[in-house]
Amino acid sequence: ILGEHLRICPQGYTCCTSEMEENFANKSRSEFEAMMKEAGRSVQTTLTAQHRSFDSYFQDLLNKSEKALHDAFPSMYGELYTQNMKVFKDLYGELRRYYRGSNINLEEALNEFWTRLLERLFKLLNPQYHITDEYLDCMVKHAEQHKPFGEVPRDLKVKATRAFIAARSYAQGFLVGSDVVKKVSQVSLSHECTRAIMKLMYCPHCRGMSSVKPCNNYCLNVVKGCLANQADLNTEWKYLMDSLVVVADRIDGPYNVDTVIGTIHMRIAEAISNLQENKDSLTAKVFQGCGNPKISTKGSSSEDKKRRGKVALEAKSSAQALEMLVLDAKGNLTALKTYWITLPGTLCSKKVMASSAADDKCWNGMTKGSYLPEVMGDGLANQINNPEVEVDITKPDMTIRQQIMQLKIMTNRLGNANIGNDVDFQDASDDMSGSGSGDSCPDDVCGKRLSKSPSTRQPETHAIPKQSGHGINGASSRSLPSAFLLLLSVAFIAAQHLWR
Repeated sequence: ILGEHLRICPQGYTCCTSEMEENFANKSRSEFEAMMKEAGRSVQTTLTAQHRSFDSYFQDLLNKSEKALHDAFPSMYGELYTQNMKVFKDLYGELRRYYRGSNINLEEALNEFWTRLLERLFKLLNPQYHITDEYLDCMVKHAEQHKPFGEVPRDLKVKATRAFIAARSYAQGFLVGSDVVKKVSQVSLSHECTRAIMKLMYCPHCRGMSSVKPCNNYCLNVVKGCLANQADLNTEWKYLMDSLVVVADRIDGPYNVDTVIGTIHMRIAEAISNLQENKDSLTAKVFQGCGNPKISTKGSSSEDKKRRGKVALEAKSSAQALEMLVLDAKGNLTALKTYWITLPGTLCSKKVMASSAADDKCWNGMTKGSYLPEVMGDGLANQINNPEVEVDITKPDMTIRQQIMQLKIMTNRLGNANIGNDVDFQDASDDMSGSGSGDSCPDDVCGKRLSKSPSTRQPETHAIPKQSGHGINGASSRSLPSAFLLLLSVAFIAAQHLWR
């Protein structure tokens, strides 16, 4: 029949009624959105599987360390351990909460552990004295300068904080990436895209050409126009993938979690042995600084409790498992780097089943023949002259812009983790109120803008550090008016001199 009633397909002779055309439009829309979600689910599955593998590995390391401590310490230290079991359990509890994302200052948590342990062990090692809480406060102040546990607390703090910061950021990065893909894949097609997809996929049916495939370049222009906003994720997405690869190298290198996390119990045992060996000199120095405590009325009947434990603990290395995890992750992350800009080609070749680029017997939007227009570039700005889809390049999709910001925030967290700096893991939406003008960076570039030593402050609560050149803060911004006035004054004096 004549196709004058058609609103999307070419109005030549057709075998489609208006109702059929509308049904095809709805069908093409739902099918294309399903393709997007299916492609997204594949990426989500990869990222969540990587997260699950690393999370399981890391939690297992921590659990084995704690179990080794609880199994060995009673026989090694007797009441030195059994009367202070809660101190050790609390430490591992804090480490787990930190890794899971709680807003905990890890360095403070470790300092608190050593302080509590020192207080309790000092009392147990000196049972003949009555030691009050006030005396313990004084003892801690005097003892710390003498390093009662040797170099273990300082060494463990440096290594453990870097390892935990890297591990937490790394695990979080996979989840953020997966969440971004999920949200972006659910963005609905515009009215213009629905028409373009219908024309691409089902208008050949209305012309009696159901077996004719769309021209590949024609398909690319339609899909690139419809997924223009999604393609704008490409830059920040690549930065996130690169940052995860860099932190993966840290986890299996300088911040090796297998070596650090798997041996926490051994370092604690070493520290307690140091304290036992230095007990007499430490006690003498504390008494000199704080005075002699009163003799306890209970007497000195606890000599047998001062068991000298030998560090006979072993750490079962899982370095090979970690190496395999990191290698697998890096392979997947590298493969996903170009996901958003290769998506149109993937959908056209695998889902829409477009013909080859050189085919001159394909559906070009009007009839069976070749397709002449050039293929548009990627992203919103490149769609201004798209011949197949009318795209308003002045109105970016806000959902996708928000997800671009989430990628920036996570990349900056990984940049901080890469150099051992702590960042507070608050809800990503809260981070939106932070300074979001900073450019993301894939690896050590982030580090060059920040301090090069592990954080000893409270974790940062902003997501994206203020960048140099993106606004001057503090005294420097306040000095601008005075400098400007000084410049004007000099110019005025020079002008007077010339006039004379």
